[in-house]
Amino acid sequence: MKQQYCHSVFQRKRLPTHEVRIGDVALGGNNPIRVQSMTTTDTMDTDATVAQTLRMVQSGAEYVRITAPSIKEAQNLAEIKKKLREVGCQVPLIADIHFTPNAAELAARIVEKVRVNPGNYADKKKFDVIEYSDSAYQAELERIHDRFAPLVKICKEYGTAMRIGTNHGSLSDRILSRYGDTPLGMVESAMEFLRICEMYNYDQVVLSMKASNPQVMVQAYRLLSSKMLENGKLYPLHLGVTEAGEGEDGRVKSAQGIGALLMDGIGDTVRVSLTEEPEFESPVAQFLVNMFGALSDDNSFGAPEPNWLVTPFEFNRRASVDCLNLGSSQVPRVVADCSGAVLNRKHLEESGYLYEESLDKYNFADMSADFLFLGTQLPSFDLPGGLKPIVDAVVWKDLRNRERYFPIFKSVSAHKDASEVHPSLNFIHLELQDLETPFVTRDLTNCVLVLRADGIQAGHQWRWMIAKLMEMGIQAPVVLHSMLPTEFGFYDDKEVPESWRMTQDAKMQLFLAGITSSMVVDGLVDGIMFSSASQLTNRAAFGILQASRLRMTKTEYISCPSCGRTLFDLQETTQRIRKRTEHLKGVKIGIMGCIVNGPGEMADADYGYVGVGPDKIALYKGKEVVMKAVRTHEAVDKLIELIASDGRWIDPV
Repeated sequence: MKQQYCHSVFQRKRLPTHEVRIGDVALGGNNPIRVQSMTTTDTMDTDATVAQTLRMVQSGAEYVRITAPSIKEAQNLAEIKKKLREVGCQVPLIADIHFTPNAAELAARIVEKVRVNPGNYADKKKFDVIEYSDSAYQAELERIHDRFAPLVKICKEYGTAMRIGTNHGSLSDRILSRYGDTPLGMVESAMEFLRICEMYNYDQVVLSMKASNPQVMVQAYRLLSSKMLENGKLYPLHLGVTEAGEGEDGRVKSAQGIGALLMDGIGDTVRVSLTEEPEFESPVAQFLVNMFGALSDDNSFGAPEPNWLVTPFEFNRRASVDCLNLGSSQVPRVVADCSGAVLNRKHLEESGYLYEESLDKYNFADMSADFLFLGTQLPSFDLPGGLKPIVDAVVWKDLRNRERYFPIFKSVSAHKDASEVHPSLNFIHLELQDLETPFVTRDLTNCVLVLRADGIQAGHQWRWMIAKLMEMGIQAPVVLHSMLPTEFGFYDDKEVPESWRMTQDAKMQLFLAGITSSMVVDGLVDGIMFSSASQLTNRAAFGILQASRLRMTKTEYISCPSCGRTLFDLQETTQRIRKRTEHLKGVKIGIMGCIVNGPGEMADADYGYVGVGPDKIALYKGKEVVMKAVRTHEAVDKLIELIASDGRWIDPV
C-alpha cells in the first residue's frame, strides 16, 4: 500500500495538526504558520540578548530561541524574560538545550518552551559502530527514558511546550548503528522520545527533522508525516534547513527545503537559519509562509488527479532519455531566455559569457548558460561556440544553417504537423491544458518538453504535468519554464524596518527557488528557463540546481547561523574562508561555531572548520578530526593545506 504523507501533491492543504500552547502564541491546529528565530548573543549578556530579542520581534519573529548550554545560562533566562516583560515584550521564549538535561529541567520552569536534540540529550556520538541485540537496544531505550522522563514531567507540570528537534548530522551512534545516516534514522530518533512523552500523556510537543541538505530534510519530514498519519495523531512541525549558510545561497537552500514542504501542506512554524544577524531571518521566513499560504486549497486544474508515481521518501531522478546534452544521465541544463528583447552582448555577459574584444573571443565559466532562447530574432553577431541557440520553429524552418539552431514548437500539434524537424534536438512547449485531454504526437525521439507554468501555482502545475507524462510513459527530458512576476502581492514588508527588508532581487530568488522546490528536490527536471535572461535569473537557476545537489558549479558552504555557544566571529570567518576557497567547484566546507554544530551537524561536508575553545579550531576531513587546537590566526591556512594534501586544491585564476 502506498504511504500517504499529505492530502495531495497537487494542491496545498495543511495537515490538521493538534494545537500546542506556547505562551500566548498557539501553534498548529487552525493557527497561522508561525515565524521564529534564534539569538546569537552570549546568553549571560542579559542586556545584549534583550536588545537583540527586541530587534528580532520587530523584524517579525513570533518566538525567540536562546541557547542554554549550562545551568548558569538556564538561570539567566529568568532575568532575560523579566527585562523583556518590563518593556512590554511578551514574545514566548524557547530554551535551546543539547548536552545538559539539568539545564533543560531548570529552563522548563522559566520559559514557554524547551528544545531538545535526541541525538545528544541522552545519547553519545563518537561515530562508533556498535552491533545491538534487541535486548541491548531495549536496555538503551530504558536508559533514555530514565534520563528524559524528568523533563517531560516538569514540562507537563509547568505547562511548558517542547520541541523534539532531530538533526541529520547529530544522530546518535545507537541510531546510526541500527538505521544508518538516513531519514528513517532521523524519524525514529524523534519517535523514541515522543513515545516517552506519550507514556505520560504529555502532547504539547513540536517535532522537527532538520538537515543542511534539502533533499534529506524534505524526505525526513515527509516520512515523519507519514508515520504520524499512520499512528492517527499529528503533532505540529517546525520547518528549517539547518546550516543553510549566508546570502543568496542560504536563502535559496532554505526556500527549496521549506518551500517543498509548504507546498505539501506540511509545517506549522518556520525558522530560516542564515549566517547573518538574526533580524534578517524572519522576513525571509515570512515571505515563504505568505507565498505558499496564498495558494488555494482548491485544485482548479486537471480533475481527476493523475497518479503520483514519485517516491517521496528517497531520491530517484526521473528517468528520461538522452537528447543531445539533456536527459537524466546529464546534469540539468540552464536556458537563458532572451526572447523578449533585442539581443546584445550584455545579455550574454549576464548569462555567464564574457567577451574579450581584443582577442575577439568569449570566456565561459561554470555558471554559463547552456542554451539561449532567441524567440523570433536572430543574433547580429557571432555567438559563443558552446552556447546553443533556440529559435521559434517558424523562424527555424527558413534558416539556411538549421543544424546550428534548434527549433521550439508552440504545441504538440505544431510539432506533429511540421514538415521537417531537427535531426538532433527539438523543443516543444507544453502547458497544463495541453495534457488535460489525450493527444496524438509524432515520435518524440530527440524532443525536449518545455513545461510552462507561471505564478505561485507553478509548482503544483509542474507536478501535475509530470504525473501525466509519467502515466503516459513519456520519457522525454523536461525543462521548467516560468515568467518572472512583476510584484509579490502576497507579501507586505512595510512593517519591517528598512534595514532588514529584502531587496527585490532577493525576493525574486526566493520566489523562483520556492516554485521549483519540489521539482528539483524530487529530481524531476532536466533543465530550467526563467524569463527574461539576466544575471539574477542565471544565478538563481544555477543556485537552485546547486542547492538540490543536481549540478555543482561552485563551492558549497555549510555554516551555522551562530548563537550564544559560538566561539568565534562566524560571519567574519565565513567571509575569510569563502574569499580563499570560493573557486573550488563542488567542494563542501562546513563552518561551525562550536562542537554542538561540529562533525555531526556538517553531515556530508568534505572539510570542516569547528570552534572547540577560545582561540582554538579543530579541522576535519569528513567526520574525522585531523588537526586539533589550531590557533585561529592560522586555521584558514591550515584548512587550505588540508584540502591541498587531499589533492583537491587548485590555484585561483
